[in-house]
Amino acid sequence: MKSGIHPENYRPVAFRDMSNGDTFISRSTVAAKETVEIDGITYPLVKLEISNSSHPFYTGKSKLVDTAGRVDKFLNRYAKRGEAKK
Repeated sequence: MKSGIHPENYRPVAFRDMSNGDTFISRSTVAAKETVEIDGITYPLVKLEISNSSHPFYTGKSKLVDTAGRVDKFLNRYAKRGEAKK
């Protein structure tokens, strides 16, 4: 690695998901105004609105919003093509 090109403030930072309170530690250069103590060590705290522990896609809780029956119309339109190939 070349010297003098990497940030000086690259350090462990605590990230907290505000929707469910999940906290994880990763390395970052982000500026944080608050701190949190975890296992006796004080980390800068960054608050997140959503993370992989609360995102519907990653938790399996995503819902398909079907307005005006579009999915049903699609399935009805292309159901004949699927049957012809069998």
